Amino acid sequence: MKITVRQVQGRVPITVLQPHGDLDASNYKDLIAKGQEVYSAGARDILLDLSDVPYMSSSGLVALHNIAVMLRGEKPPSTESGWEAFHAISRDRDRGFQQHLKLLNPQPNVDKVLETAGLKRFLKVYTDLETAIASF
Repeated sequence: MKITVRQVQGRVPITVLQPHGDLDASNYKDLIAKGQEVYSAGARDILLDLSDVPYMSSSGLVALHNIAVMLRGEKPPSTESGWEAFHAISRDRDRGFQQHLKLLNPQPNVDKVLETAGLKRFLKVYTDLETAIASF
């Protein structure tokens, strides 16, 4: 999976990650690895631009949750832990919105997956780049 990375400046520096293509079991670890890479390089606020992701499976949800947990300074559940990763998502949905990971422009199919899984109670979704940047 190709993932574009760029920096924008709001009140704080924001790293914009933009995956290109479907986000599923074949590549979700690539997104997690890129999140870990930019975090290790000092990124603390990430805007995930989903405008070029036409499809997201449950593995993609695990990737989003993993990055959110990492940005909170916590150890994410292992991607090999199977259902435990989904239980962790369920527990976190009611913790309130994440302050350091936000989503931009999910396509309709992806937006439906986010809604169905309850991640829109956990991750704020924006349709305008300027508004998203100002939210950090």
